[in-house]
Amino acid sequence: MAGLLANLRNTIILSFVLAIVIVGGYQQHYGSTDAIFWQGVLRWLHTLAGIMWIGLLYYFNFVQIRKMPEIPAELKPGVSKYIAPEALFWFRWAALVTWVLGVLLAWNRGYLVEAFTLGATSGFQVPQHTFIGLGMWLATIMFFNVWVFIWPAQKIALGIVEGDADAKAAAGRKAMLFSRTNTLLSIPMLATMTLNQTIFG
Repeated sequence: MAGLLANLRNTIILSFVLAIVIVGGYQQHYGSTDAIFWQGVLRWLHTLAGIMWIGLLYYFNFVQIRKMPEIPAELKPGVSKYIAPEALFWFRWAALVTWVLGVLLAWNRGYLVEAFTLGATSGFQVPQHTFIGLGMWLATIMFFNVWVFIWPAQKIALGIVEGDADAKAAAGRKAMLFSRTNTLLSIPMLATMTLNQTIFG
């Protein structure tokens, strides 16, 4: 078992195998692979990707950005050359997968247009469309920030793309501010995602 757990790839493969067995169990007891079953599968995958995305967002904001000034100069390249690029890889792709799966889930549930218009298409008479739409727009802004502002700025700050010391400093600050913006938006976004499902079903 220790040999299995020592290899992350094998651990994740086994974890997915166990999860798929559980999903199969739900399907057997539910007795169908209709739209509701696929909503469950999409919600599971959306949540899984979202945990990776928001977890890394919180790692950057609660740990890395706060502690970098305290790290001795000779140790900082260990973070900027090895840890940060790897974390940013999972961060940006988790953001994409989370957003795409969220859109697919809203489409599967039949309220994609209603949510993205914040309920305007139904005359603002269906509050769950307005609330989930608000969460979807917050998540969309966050997703946009990751790919349009944070990742391009981080490439300069980390030296993946050429830039002088001033450009790197400016890019690092820009990435930090947009990352903080996403942290600011994440808590109300998560409130809409969790409360909407609980209150409105």
